[in-house]
Amino acid sequence: MSKRVKDLTSGELTHRYGELDSLCVVGVSGMDAISTNRLRGELRKQSMELHVVPNRLARRALGDGPLGPLMRSLDGPCAFVHGEPAVIEVAKELVRLGGVYPELELKQGILEGDEALFPVQDIAKMKSRVEMLGEVVMLALSPARRLAGCLTGPGGRVAGCIKAISEREGDEAAAA
Repeated sequence: MSKRVKDLTSGELTHRYGELDSLCVVGVSGMDAISTNRLRGELRKQSMELHVVPNRLARRALGDGPLGPLMRSLDGPCAFVHGEPAVIEVAKELVRLGGVYPELELKQGILEGDEALFPVQDIAKMKSRVEMLGEVVMLALSPARRLAGCLTGPGGRVAGCIKAISEREGDEAAAA
């Protein structure tokens, strides 16, 4: 590949991935072209993209950015997968598709430009942003829920006792 073509390709990779800080890497070398296109189509339905990239050019274009730690670990034919949802949803979808396409090799991913790399399977086990927000809301509402239960608990018992007394007096009045 000529220097001019390498520069153009590196520029395109920098433009496409330079702003990303989270990404999953998979190996598609064992897949045929038809399976790879089907995989791309299924990912596209989920607003995700899969691009096969030359490792050397990826290292050259992205090695100094937030994806740098991931670039140093590339080995063999690799493809980048990213999408609109967070990288955790991308990893969950890749694990699901790994069962459909056994030739798909799940490699590593990077989260928010962190130096640590994680296997895609481990990223898929993490909680997504929506799940974490749900837990925070649940924890914030838990004390108020307990307080409301304490306030309504004794009041409900008193109301039940008053109702039982009134029913008993009503039965005694009807019998007399």
